Amino acid sequence: MGIFGLTPYDPAKQDVTQSLVGPSGQHWFGTDQFGRDVFSRVCSGLANSLRIAVVSVGISGVLGILIGVLAGYYGGWVDRVVGVLTNVLFAFPSLLLALALAATLDRSWVTVSIAIATVYLPIFARVARAPVLRLRHVDYVTASTAIGRPRLSTLFAHVVPNMWGILLVQVTLSLSWSILTEAALSFLGFGTPPPAASLGGMVYDAQTISAVAPWMLAFPGLAIVVFVVGLNLLGDALRSTLDPRSGGRR
Repeated sequence: MGIFGLTPYDPAKQDVTQSLVGPSGQHWFGTDQFGRDVFSRVCSGLANSLRIAVVSVGISGVLGILIGVLAGYYGGWVDRVVGVLTNVLFAFPSLLLALALAATLDRSWVTVSIAIATVYLPIFARVARAPVLRLRHVDYVTASTAIGRPRLSTLFAHVVPNMWGILLVQVTLSLSWSILTEAALSFLGFGTPPPAASLGGMVYDAQTISAVAPWMLAFPGLAIVVFVVGLNLLGDALRSTLDPRSGGRR
């Protein structure tokens, strides 16, 4: 029984009689040193990576966008405080910051999600703030404020809806970065703990026996590349579609 019943084998089930079996009709991606089906573990690792990416991007997106639009719209001390906080977070390399947070907390997919969300929160804040600085001075926003509509209501009724294209592109790109960051944390031993499958952990485990069982290294690595590159290409396509200036240059 596999994950959600969609994989041919249980990703955590060991069978030493089937250890290091090459790719075949029975085991499409071969087996590892414990006899676990690599295809089932790759699928489980992808599901785990996507779960962490969606949760982390959801947290950082909601909080970062809210902070960014408020800072850009109200300006003044709010903008200055947000600017200082984002600059402090940007001062640390993203992977090192995520690694420090993941090492401080108990190992679980939730703590990994929180660590990645903290890293990408200032990016969303910066991305959300920039268009607000331009949109807050357009005529329909000024008119809405002039007729007595509360500024917060004007912000979410007239400013935020005109930013969805930019934010959607950023969400897509952040999902790919989150998957890559989660794989890096797992490779370094700070990702989701065993027996849960993780692509970065599978790559790490395959290092010492890659000469004997190259499929153990090739398939998890290929899965990371395909998903990260695919989401980046999707982000580029969305940018070209939603930004006329970008599309015109292609």
